[in-house]
Amino acid sequence: MKSGDGTAFEKVRAMAGCESGQRSPQKLNTSPTHLSAHPGLAHVGCDSAQFDPCSRNLLQQSSFLFLAYLTTEAKTEKRPQEKHIDLHTEIELRLENGQKCTGHEAIPNGHIALNAIHRRHAKVSADDPVSVNRFSPPENFNLALLTLELEFLKKGKDEQVDAVLLSQQIRKRFINQIMTTGQRVTFEYHGNLYIFTVNQANVEGQEKSNSIERGVISADTYIVFEASNSSGIKIVNQREAASSNIFRHKEFNLESLGIGGLSAEFADIFRRAFASRVFPPHVTSKLGIKHVKGMLLFGPPGTGKTLMARQIGKMLNGKDPKIVNGPEVLSKYVGETEKNVRDLFADAEQDQRAKGDESDLHVIIFDEIDAICKSRGSTRDGTGVHDSIVNQLLTKIDGVEALNNVLLIGMTNRKDLLDEALLRPGRLEVQVEISLPDENGRLQILQIHTNKMKENSFLAPDVNLQELAARTKNYSGAELEGVVKSAVSYALNRQLSLDDLTKPVDEESIKVTMDDFLNALREVIPAFGASTDDLERCRLNGVVECGERHDHIYRRTMLLAEQVKVSQGSPIVTCLLGGPSGSGKTAMAATVGIESDFPYVKIISAESMIGLSEGSKCAQIVKVFEDAYKSPLSIIILDDIERLLEYVAIGPRFSNLISQTLLVLMKRLPPKGKKILVIGTTSEVQFLDSIGIRDAFSITFHVPTLKTEDAKKVLRQLNVFASDDIDSAAEALNDMPIKKLYMVIEMAAQGEEGGAAEAIYSGKEKIQISHFYDCLQDVIRY
Repeated sequence: MKSGDGTAFEKVRAMAGCESGQRSPQKLNTSPTHLSAHPGLAHVGCDSAQFDPCSRNLLQQSSFLFLAYLTTEAKTEKRPQEKHIDLHTEIELRLENGQKCTGHEAIPNGHIALNAIHRRHAKVSADDPVSVNRFSPPENFNLALLTLELEFLKKGKDEQVDAVLLSQQIRKRFINQIMTTGQRVTFEYHGNLYIFTVNQANVEGQEKSNSIERGVISADTYIVFEASNSSGIKIVNQREAASSNIFRHKEFNLESLGIGGLSAEFADIFRRAFASRVFPPHVTSKLGIKHVKGMLLFGPPGTGKTLMARQIGKMLNGKDPKIVNGPEVLSKYVGETEKNVRDLFADAEQDQRAKGDESDLHVIIFDEIDAICKSRGSTRDGTGVHDSIVNQLLTKIDGVEALNNVLLIGMTNRKDLLDEALLRPGRLEVQVEISLPDENGRLQILQIHTNKMKENSFLAPDVNLQELAARTKNYSGAELEGVVKSAVSYALNRQLSLDDLTKPVDEESIKVTMDDFLNALREVIPAFGASTDDLERCRLNGVVECGERHDHIYRRTMLLAEQVKVSQGSPIVTCLLGGPSGSGKTAMAATVGIESDFPYVKIISAESMIGLSEGSKCAQIVKVFEDAYKSPLSIIILDDIERLLEYVAIGPRFSNLISQTLLVLMKRLPPKGKKILVIGTTSEVQFLDSIGIRDAFSITFHVPTLKTEDAKKVLRQLNVFASDDIDSAAEALNDMPIKKLYMVIEMAAQGEEGGAAEAIYSGKEKIQISHFYDCLQDVIRY
């Protein structure tokens, strides 16, 4: 017998499937290998041993398969006339009475005898020359799930088969043998001759159905039986045989699935949606409960909703999940959209009609479900298609002929858009929020995305993932992945030369350093993070000490931020900074937002809403508050509230719609576990008092203009005047808003002829007091 490369095998062992016996290593003949037809099972001619697996004694104990599985390949260049067969060479020979098993004398050396079933599976004919290769099983080759379709070898009988007892016999007889998808095997059971076809073979830890075609039967392999209606075989106790194998994995390691920071959410999903499916149907029947048929994953974009849904579908033992991207179910033809929805459940309906409670679980994943399941009556398209989709979906999940073998997983960023009927028990009753990861979750996500570069020594020793997790507050999982990609781009860019892109790259010198990650953090800005750039624009002149009153207000506002962090009874705190225009209210609010170290800080200002209608402005304001509810700690700055309200003193006139929106949002309690500090600024405190908005703020601070002593402190810090001129300049600046003070200083710094600013700000020259007075007169002149 000859291998594909012309070398002889050293050992081959065959198993007869008996309980006791001995191993007998046998050397294969190196003569040319041919196939022979034989009515029995499988034979091989060997130099040192012979055996007859077709004897009745052996047939009763096991359906002997010396060829663990057969595959055929296309004709090769070396041997264009031959086909190829792989042999598993580690099958042991065990006989019940310890007798030596000898090969069949009719099979000459260098020949393999196959029956008709084997030849059809291997697509070979009698007397075909074949090349034979040793097959070495890979690691993790044990089968977790084996789906077998049963039929009688000779039809015309009716028989009831207990799945529990038969699975025990199959495991006992075929232990350590390889099963391949599409393989057909004959065996005897309770006096009847059966033949089974391998429909599905899932290896332990395998994530995708049918991605691996074969595996080894072990003592832990769960076997599921199928039988067509015309086979005459009725399978009972099917669910008891395989109910506890609802998952492909024996244990869950979310990090190995690429899921980080969602352990608590997954535990909640398992308890509510899958715990009942682990137990046999008679247990759930006695408990009087039904399986959960739908769940909804909602939360901010990029937090892992789609990833978790896909991984759940892969982990379940059942049919491959159907993944529907919301809008793709829509059609331009009348009634076609509803038909597309019905088609999603067609396989589950057919399976349930054929097998009842013993049917497999069918998973349907709806991504962006809000695109098709909007609240009924909310759309104005005139067709009513979206309403029909919701109605069709409800009848399939929880209608008169409701299916019990489906699990619908919906995902959305806008739970508020969904029809309420979908969220009731019996429909999408398990609703889990996938929120932004905490520090530990961010650490897990960073470890997942840097694991390969660490294994391959591309991650520099100075990289501190714990520090990065602490720095990346309010980063979603997708944004953390973006940070890692950006950091890698810096490392790769160092190895490239724009002058010669064909220059070979030294792979050993590629290192992703901590500096690369810090640069990446400046590039990748979280959608739900602090608007640092916007905040810095509100204090372009920096922060200076303006006097005790300003310091007092700043300290009090910072204390309010600390109060929000630790308070158990005040999840929302509001503060109003009032005072003359230019007194530093916005700069102070921005400084509090930066120094408080809150993960989410947003400014709502009129300048970002120019040209928008009242409704659009309200929608933007609501969105900022809704986004804040997704972060554990948030600061919202309402800058120039009177401008947001479109206030005009003549009348007076203002937007009542925006006013009512602000009142409702500032009094509305955030979700459990979320805390918000709202800081408002205004130059029209009396107006806000008259329309009731001031009462919505817990506390109001008056930010004053600068007094003479305050102006002296500011001028000393700016260091643009001679020491003798500071007092006189400060007296002239009495009762001046700080913003206007900076304007006067900048005008005076240009000098009488201009061009003196650089010398003055560098300290080489000082502002002339006379020129300062002239500029001051221009600023305060009416």
